Amino acid sequence: MLGFLAARQAGLEEPARLRRAEATRRVLSLDLNKDRDVERIHGCGINSLDIEPVEGRYMLSGGSDGVIVLYDLANFSRKPCYTCKAVCSVGRSHPNVHKYSVETVQWYPHDTGMFTSSSFDKTLKIWDTNTLQPADVFHFDGTVYSHHMSPVATKHCLIAVGTKSPKVQLCDLKSGSCSHILQGHRQEVLAVSWSPRHEYILATASADGRAKLWDVRRASGCLTTLDQHNGEKCKTSSEGVNTTHNGRVNGLCYTHDGLHLLTVGTDDRMRLWNSSTGENTLVNYGKVCNESRKGLKFTISWGCNPEFAFVPYKSTIAVYTIFSGELITRLRGHYSTVDCCVFQPHFQELYSGSKDCNILAWIPALREPIPDDTSEKQLNPAYEDAWSSSEDEG
Repeated sequence: MLGFLAARQAGLEEPARLRRAEATRRVLSLDLNKDRDVERIHGCGINSLDIEPVEGRYMLSGGSDGVIVLYDLANFSRKPCYTCKAVCSVGRSHPNVHKYSVETVQWYPHDTGMFTSSSFDKTLKIWDTNTLQPADVFHFDGTVYSHHMSPVATKHCLIAVGTKSPKVQLCDLKSGSCSHILQGHRQEVLAVSWSPRHEYILATASADGRAKLWDVRRASGCLTTLDQHNGEKCKTSSEGVNTTHNGRVNGLCYTHDGLHLLTVGTDDRMRLWNSSTGENTLVNYGKVCNESRKGLKFTISWGCNPEFAFVPYKSTIAVYTIFSGELITRLRGHYSTVDCCVFQPHFQELYSGSKDCNILAWIPALREPIPDDTSEKQLNPAYEDAWSSSEDEG
């Protein structure tokens, strides 16, 4: 790092390279922070977390008890040990609380004045953060597993919703109604994710073993179905069916630049796809244990080189390098199954939620101090006394 700083000072290195190097070092040193707690509010497991992208200060959590909590992650106590306090919550006594498990929470991408939540009670709610009242409610015929708003959209306000129905629903915030549906899956839709690169491109994952890419402006069906065999099996098989995983596909996550897409399935596999061509890059991550019967919320770093994927793995979080598939480490600290995690890119921090009702903070570890052994302490010659006493000379 000192070499980087010296080269930067001399104008030999770009600022971005130094920033990436330090961000990577911090991610590689992530550890459970024993000095930072997140106030425990939920009485049941935590299914979803989201940190607002404007300041990176406020975090939402949604639990199996139907409760939604808003936390302030900032430390104003100026003490090394502190607790991230709950600013407010939609508790069981709230008149508009979800009746059943909250599966997904998400901040409005451009403003902290609004957030969204979806639940097993077959509703998607749009919340006013200031009044903590729903500004709008969308009702569906089946359980809602997942929803997502585009982080880059400027020409539409569509929320993609995955439900027990095989049809992907698109809800328009402007009109307050479901604008249209996307048909092509054969079973329930467990995960949805808008591309961070193209505002009209949507990825969906289903229990039918397929993940699909859509251009929502087209009425003729999906752009492509991601095929784990890149079309080779279809040439020799009478089935002629593209499958993304040999099991339910229950997790999707784009890389920050939108050029690649990660999927996870109940076949204990994770796959990396070229989002432009739909090609399986054939990166081998080994066994990625996935026993979830619903959506699995995993996340990806950004600003690092290489980039990392943080995937719930039983009671731990597995950290993989995205493009080489190497398992770097497994973060241990929860007592039960981890269901979700979210990355805070400004400070390279990670937060995870589990069935043990706890939210844990994983923070870059401080650099190890140089051992200070006073019995063998060697002074720099520049600071040693140059004089001597007469007794020393004798």
